[in-house]
Amino acid sequence: MPPPPTSRHPDSLSGLIERVTFHNEDTGFCVLKIKAKGHRDLVTVVGSLAAVSPGEWVTAEGHWVNDREHGQQLKAEQLTSTAPTTLEGIEKYLASGMVKGIGPVYARKMVARFGTALLDVIDRESARLETVEGIGPKRRRRIKEAWAEQKIVRDIMVFLHSHGVSTSRAVRIYKTYGAHAIETVRANPYALAKDIQGIGFKTADQIAQHVGIPPDSLLRADAGLAHVLFEATGQGHCALPVRQCKDEAASLLQVNDAIVSAALERSLASGALLLDTLDGAELIYLPHLLRAEQDIAARIRHLCASPPHYPPIDVPKAAAWCERKTGKTLAPSQRAALDQALTRRILILTGGPGVGKTTLVNTILHILRAKRVRCALCAPTGRAAKRLSETTGVQAHTIHRLLQASPGTGTFLHDERNPLACDLLVVDETSMVDVPLMHHLLRALPPHASLLLVGDVDQLPSVGPGMVLAHLIASRVVPVVRLTEVFRQAAHSRIITNAHRLNQGLLPELPPGRTESDFYFVHRSQPAAIADTLVHLVQNRIPARFGLDPVRDIQVLGPMNRGSLGIRELNVRLQHTLNPVRADEPAVEKFGWQFRVRDKVMQTENNYDKDVFNGDIGQIVRIDPAERELAVRFDLREVSYDFGELDELVLAYAITIHKSQGSEFPAVVIPLATQHYLLLQRNLVYTGVTRGKRLVVLVGQPQALALAVRNHRPEQRCSGLLARLQADPPPAAAQGQR
Repeated sequence: MPPPPTSRHPDSLSGLIERVTFHNEDTGFCVLKIKAKGHRDLVTVVGSLAAVSPGEWVTAEGHWVNDREHGQQLKAEQLTSTAPTTLEGIEKYLASGMVKGIGPVYARKMVARFGTALLDVIDRESARLETVEGIGPKRRRRIKEAWAEQKIVRDIMVFLHSHGVSTSRAVRIYKTYGAHAIETVRANPYALAKDIQGIGFKTADQIAQHVGIPPDSLLRADAGLAHVLFEATGQGHCALPVRQCKDEAASLLQVNDAIVSAALERSLASGALLLDTLDGAELIYLPHLLRAEQDIAARIRHLCASPPHYPPIDVPKAAAWCERKTGKTLAPSQRAALDQALTRRILILTGGPGVGKTTLVNTILHILRAKRVRCALCAPTGRAAKRLSETTGVQAHTIHRLLQASPGTGTFLHDERNPLACDLLVVDETSMVDVPLMHHLLRALPPHASLLLVGDVDQLPSVGPGMVLAHLIASRVVPVVRLTEVFRQAAHSRIITNAHRLNQGLLPELPPGRTESDFYFVHRSQPAAIADTLVHLVQNRIPARFGLDPVRDIQVLGPMNRGSLGIRELNVRLQHTLNPVRADEPAVEKFGWQFRVRDKVMQTENNYDKDVFNGDIGQIVRIDPAERELAVRFDLREVSYDFGELDELVLAYAITIHKSQGSEFPAVVIPLATQHYLLLQRNLVYTGVTRGKRLVVLVGQPQALALAVRNHRPEQRCSGLLARLQADPPPAAAQGQR
């Protein structure tokens, strides 16, 4: 029996890991059940290991303790594990699912065939695995590759863990750098922050300190400056003033200004950063953003200066023909806009909901397609593209799919060397399009083609850097049509009328008493009551009254991620309510989330290999612990994720209003509380309300709604696009354009 809990000398224990009760990949903390010699029952060992699997041999050194809840256990101060050598250990090790392609059945067969030599066979003579029933060339290759990857990933995990940092990104580090991952990280740990999703500067800096890079090194200062600028793009900026960039870098690095100044000079000399002067202000850019701004301005001004290449069109006659064909009469404002659209090479069409943007776009498409003009339609998100297809009857694509993103590189097949096959490009939801994406679109526009940009400039600006639509309009260089008249049919919807009231700085009008409506405000004073009511609305009241599915049809939209009414907390509550744990179904815990079959999830970054993009929403349809894979259905397409790639997914029962842009949902529920005061803005609530198609319910404090409606401070983003568009004479890049 183990020594009594009062023993002061370190106790040691060795044995076979029978079960991993718990393992946190971020911290390495684990709870193990060990089959140890001299112990009749399994022994509980608590300690820390970078990676651990059943079947391994573990040696622990520490002290016995009596835990009030879990009983006697060895609290290990030192814990080491080695690959298994016994038949039982090897079988448990492989059956645990740690090697993709091997589950309990194949583990048993392989151990029976090769005994303790099995791991060497997989490593050095994998062709022999095909002598096992059920293992052919394809499965054998998968086992060999997964085994090799697992060994390298384990080494990376141990390396990272030894430097006191999270190990949950080890698979992604391996897939980015391959077998040379550790050497690459040792040479320049700061590359991690640039190359690996989920690893920021602070983590990379921690590794750098462990591998001996001095705090005042120029390598560290270079990385700090680049990080400050990259973080600024996350706030919508394309650049930063020199002084602000240096001050933020010095604060981040805790070094003096001389080191930051020397690093900035070095980065500018190497071209890693670029300096530009606009309106007397010196701005520091990441190179791709400066080039994008310059090229957008040059191409837009060229479009404005040339006529469309359409066949001759008698606009009044064409309008009358289209009205007869569609049965829809154009208002005077729409007729004036139609004339602009058919006689200008580029046009911006903006306005709120219900003002006839869709009718006008359909009219333009009817007329031009009748003239054999090739029209291409796109939108930033899958949902927006699908809606554009439905409203126009013309196939629309996401911008990424239209440009044909290349797997693995993030580049696009279509550019100036391989332009799109169209005479008119229509871009919907343009308010969402950031500077880099607009740059790629304009590069792919054929030399003769026209451009129609459609969007609501009063919505939130793009998540990415820049304010493209707002700056194009403000420049007064591009022709703009702003529709303002709410048409009779749309005026019957309180969603639309209240959206316009909000946009004008007025509180929404609410239905009296129990009057049937598509817009409601449910008054709750306390955050806890707001959350409880929101869950009840989604689970019971809305489905019962409106016949909507709580997962598929109802979308909770929130102002922010954190707090008791933040997106993260609401997702946990809604998952527990709408998709509780089922004992007979597998689940997987990764990157702070538990994923279950039927969960609603959202992609959080562009993945060109999988052809899924930031903001795409789907539903988990399958989890395979043996293959360590999870499948998500996006629309009609299934996409597989390795467990190590699940940092690309988050639960999506609730999403931020920013992430909802470009989408429409049958029903939208929005919590509003003064705890959100930093983000409560008129355009935020306006954007959220305009996402609802059949029903919008606001839940919360009236004073929070009033605060948002009053708060109409236009967002200030550091970008040079507006100045470049207004530059006179034209910038050099515009000379000889096309």
